[in-house]
Amino acid sequence: MARHADRAAGDQQPGPPVPDAAGGPGGSGTGRSGTGGSGRSAPDVLPDLPPRLVRSARTIDGGARWMRGWHGLLADRLRAWDLDLDLQPGRPAWSGQCAVVVPVVQRGGGEPEDAVLKLTIPHDEARSEPDALDLWNGNGAVRLLAASRPDYALLLARLDGDHSLHDVPLDETAGPWGRVLRRLSIPAGDSAPWAAFPHLASDAERWTDTLPARWHELDEPFPRWLMEAALEVCQSRGIVGRRSDHDVLVHSDLHYANLLPSSPTQLRDVTAIDPKPVIGDAEYAVAPMLWNRLPELDAADPPGHLRAHCAALCAAAGLDAGLAVGWTVVREVRNALSYIGHGQTGDAQRSLWVASSVLGKTLDGLPPVRELPTL
Repeated sequence: MARHADRAAGDQQPGPPVPDAAGGPGGSGTGRSGTGGSGRSAPDVLPDLPPRLVRSARTIDGGARWMRGWHGLLADRLRAWDLDLDLQPGRPAWSGQCAVVVPVVQRGGGEPEDAVLKLTIPHDEARSEPDALDLWNGNGAVRLLAASRPDYALLLARLDGDHSLHDVPLDETAGPWGRVLRRLSIPAGDSAPWAAFPHLASDAERWTDTLPARWHELDEPFPRWLMEAALEVCQSRGIVGRRSDHDVLVHSDLHYANLLPSSPTQLRDVTAIDPKPVIGDAEYAVAPMLWNRLPELDAADPPGHLRAHCAALCAAAGLDAGLAVGWTVVREVRNALSYIGHGQTGDAQRSLWVASSVLGKTLDGLPPVRELPTL
């Protein structure tokens, strides 16, 4: 399985999201096609895990144990939160690489409410998700209805998981994305929930040592100037070289498939799911919008279109375009080193293409952008 170093600020986290109709891995988007009162399964008729999650769970520490007990966890949460399954018999649950998501209806003694139940394979990256959702409180991100933190179980408001910002033409995505990012970028605080999140400045400080060391270990697999471009950003944005008064809560995985509408008629009115929260520069959030959907770039000038798209995203969100470029370089250099270390040449080439192209210096010898593997 492809591994992607950059899903959050920490090193070597589980792999990247793959855009799909479920709204991305572990997201709250689960469509209602064919569901409803007459289509609800009885509580003792539980869905099977989708094959995709079974495959990825086997690569995650504790994944096999979690799979053996997930039906019991599902049944327990259905009882505890007074939920009915809202999934047609025979239709699989939705999933990503680390979580399964099932549509439910919350009874709760009042008007029934559509929701989804997200059960995640325990891992460090997912631990702070409910903290971020609590802080956002439905403003730009999916609303958290309940959480069982020891079980990595979340009850979330339901969105339209059959659609995402991926369905909107590439050049029309900057505005919706920028509006969401502005809402999510709340100033960092010092109360208890904020202690759950990694600090980008601390990670950048560490990367000034680990990135060049890994580059040398791998026999300098790409030009020195690209490594130095990444290090310059890490040095200037690390703890020593920057002020923290502009730090915000950052959704570090804010790509197209993690932005879902509430209905198929409002594709540009989207809400974020599946946060990978960090504290730092809001510009850190831009990169996933650049390394996805590369085949849709203008065939006449893909690097130029990539840079124009970056500029449009920054303008829509009120970001510093130069800093967004810098963080994109850092993230893709990290990704490239991770991919190279795991023998994933094509994925490494994609990361190197993005990192060098966003700087206006596309590396020689890389395949055409439409021949690069997609996420």
